[in-house]
Amino acid sequence: MGNQQASDQQRYRVVVWGTGNVGRPALRAVLAHDQLELAGVVVSHPAKVGVDAGKLCGLDPVGVAATNDNQIAFADDIDCVVYAATADTRIEEATGELLGLLGAGRNVVSTSFYPLLHPAHTHPILLPLVDDVTTAGNTSVFVSGIDPGWVMDILPVFLSGVCADITEIRAQEVFNYAYYDQPEIVREVVGFGTSMDETPPMLLDVALLTVWAPMLRVVADGLGLELDDITTEVERRPLTETVEVDGMGTFEAGTQGAFRFEVQGWVDGQKLLVVEHITRIDDRCAPDWPSSPEKGGVHRVKIAGRPNLEVTVHGNEEGEPAAAGGGNATAANRIVNAIPAVVAAAPGIVSPLDLPAIDGRHQIRKAAPNQ
Repeated sequence: MGNQQASDQQRYRVVVWGTGNVGRPALRAVLAHDQLELAGVVVSHPAKVGVDAGKLCGLDPVGVAATNDNQIAFADDIDCVVYAATADTRIEEATGELLGLLGAGRNVVSTSFYPLLHPAHTHPILLPLVDDVTTAGNTSVFVSGIDPGWVMDILPVFLSGVCADITEIRAQEVFNYAYYDQPEIVREVVGFGTSMDETPPMLLDVALLTVWAPMLRVVADGLGLELDDITTEVERRPLTETVEVDGMGTFEAGTQGAFRFEVQGWVDGQKLLVVEHITRIDDRCAPDWPSSPEKGGVHRVKIAGRPNLEVTVHGNEEGEPAAAGGGNATAANRIVNAIPAVVAAAPGIVSPLDLPAIDGRHQIRKAAPNQ
């Protein structure tokens, strides 16, 4: 239906595409939002076809059955699609679906398309394709999450406003990926259990700069800074003993067990903005590195200045695995709650800084009427 003026009285018909780690909480967020109507659910697994959307996300039935017919997302009465299908291992197919939706007049919010995290630095081949279809469809697309996403972009910008004499802003993830329910990604993309002689795809410079450099650019934009350079540092450690992980199998001693990376933004010769990951498959690996006080992991924003400020983020979502479940829920909620603003935005790729403040006013659970 293209872009429309946002209104607190308006209703938006939404399709959720994908019901995995992000799609499940996205479904719950759409169903709880008082301006959104769940119009359909697209799934790929045969066992999910025909299952009620409520059951797929751990709620009571809601009367909307999942389908493997993705054409429901292209229907003329759909205002926005929450694209929660993975793109990590199917980037060409997923990008084709995204472009098709936008060109057909469907606005899109997603956690899947890292190249769109900072509009001005979208790849020069992809950018004109997105511009063409969003112009033709009068549509917008907003990509965010938690990391990369709100804890790495809008949260540091907000927290900088309560600090003075700042010398560094660091957004940090400390996580154990044994609790991340995507075994294929954990092994083949992140590289746990693989040879120390091979650099996994996630730790290649091109990946680090594609996924996390946009976070530094958004923060720099928000603070009116010009980045002189963006650099990376990576350190890896092997497992010292073989470990077994439920649902993922065996990770042999001597294979990758932990890594630590920084993506660094330089201003006037100073390493001012930093995204850092400290990631393990077993908490006993790399014991000298920073660890999480909470099971599974935490995100932190650390600002060196006056005062030295540290804010830690940790979430748990009922029915979801450990901290990864809580983090995925905030990622889903971030993009779902942005839907009215994204539908109202000018055609094109939407930056977090283009949006008004996205709050939870439409997620307040109303008290049940007295019986």
